[in-house]
Amino acid sequence: MNRRTFIILSSAAALAACAETSTQATLAPDGKPLPKVYRIGAGDAGRIEFRVLDSVNALRQAAGAPALQLNAKLNAAAATHSRDMAVQNRPWHFGSDGSSPIDRANRVGYTGRIVGENISETYETELETLAAWMEEDATRRVILDASARELGFAWYQEKNGKIWWTMLTGAPGLSAIPGAAAAS
Repeated sequence: MNRRTFIILSSAAALAACAETSTQATLAPDGKPLPKVYRIGAGDAGRIEFRVLDSVNALRQAAGAPALQLNAKLNAAAATHSRDMAVQNRPWHFGSDGSSPIDRANRVGYTGRIVGENISETYETELETLAAWMEEDATRRVILDASARELGFAWYQEKNGKIWWTMLTGAPGLSAIPGAAAAS
């Protein structure tokens, strides 16, 4: 009887040790869960763009700003910059060729004014990234600026899962330079 009890208790202890190991493997040193890689599939593009658009418009409505519409040219400029940031391996507003957000928008034929650009290098989802942008004054201003009417949003995901996000907001019919006459 003692032998059986010993074997059962030993087995239970071994199983408990295995369970603790698997729990520890999913926790970071700070005790928080380790992040899971957010993989974006080929068919996810439209869903992600419209989820961001709907979320941005909800935030703008709460702030009393008009709704935005997706703009294909701004999406193209954002996609170019997301890919370029990955190539440079740094999140910043200048292209590898020295281009600015205005330069990139002009290259794809956008004739309105660029209100702002938000960028991020992360493993987080688009909505987690949007939430992080809303926590910072400068990036929140880009999202909520009442003069903006159009949105460009794109990303580039590396094989390791890192995502480079770019959001552009624009104002059609306004000059690229505030205060100047609009280009036709």
